Amino acid sequence: MLGLGIESTAHTFSCAIIEKKGKKGKILSDVRKIYRPADGEGIHPREASRHHIENSSSVLFECLKEANITIKDLNLISYAAGPGLGPCLRVGAVVARSLASFYKIPIYPVNHAIGHIELGKLLTGATNPLVLLVSGGHTMLLAFLNKQWRVFGETLDITLGQLLDQFGRSIGFASPCGKNIEELASLSSNYVTLPYSVKGNDVSFSGLLSATKSIAKKSKIDACYSLQETAFAMISEVVERALSFTGKKELLIVGGVAANKRLSDMLQDVCKRHGSKFFAIPIQYAGDCGSQICWTGLLESEVKQGALLKDTLVIQSWRLDSVKVDY
Repeated sequence: MLGLGIESTAHTFSCAIIEKKGKKGKILSDVRKIYRPADGEGIHPREASRHHIENSSSVLFECLKEANITIKDLNLISYAAGPGLGPCLRVGAVVARSLASFYKIPIYPVNHAIGHIELGKLLTGATNPLVLLVSGGHTMLLAFLNKQWRVFGETLDITLGQLLDQFGRSIGFASPCGKNIEELASLSSNYVTLPYSVKGNDVSFSGLLSATKSIAKKSKIDACYSLQETAFAMISEVVERALSFTGKKELLIVGGVAANKRLSDMLQDVCKRHGSKFFAIPIQYAGDCGSQICWTGLLESEVKQGALLKDTLVIQSWRLDSVKVDY
């Protein structure tokens, strides 16, 4: 079975094709174009959507060419229906609806966050993990029970990705800023005390952001190092508590911030203490990509016939713990 997945929730427009055989999937192509704002600026939804419109046809063409198939070979089309930025989401939805209606191909709206998890499980082999989803749009600890993902902890204000991006922009980087901050942090070992806010199994990053901006005036390098050490220690604490509570023997980290090596190192130490296996999605698929949408659509096709075109909407605030997972 061949599926096309379309991702357009934020700065990335991506198309991917996956071949599914039984429970296994093979990524045949995954092409992305990323909207890059000016240094010091964040994502402007209107500008990002314009970028997606301008690049959608070339991305789709390259995706099909790389996979060596035509649209008529596809068995289904899936698209990211949310959560995300409204103008960006609508571009992907329009492309998916247009292809599905013209070529009479079943269409599947997919929850972007669940896509991160399902692709992570496919590429790592994790079967029943505690999931840490950390990105620009999410900071959540999740476990699966009774056909739904249950939240064991999350951010009370901004996400871990937003923390890194907002701080990065304040010192002159362009979003996404995580890689730049990680590189600067690796140059320092001088820790400056910063606010540490864990409430139960939830975290709060807004105070940490404000304090780090202040110390950056003296040393950007020390600020980046201290920011990472503090934020990642907070995440590690709530992960350790959740592992202890759930008794899970697997931890899977997905989302754009999963690419950070320092965070992975700290989480591996946590897993060693609890006798749990650590899984991290491969770096090239940590960020937003069409593969996460495509694979989830293929899984949903096991139990669903596809959506009616009138039901192919976008939902900007679509929580993954509201989605029934029947496959």
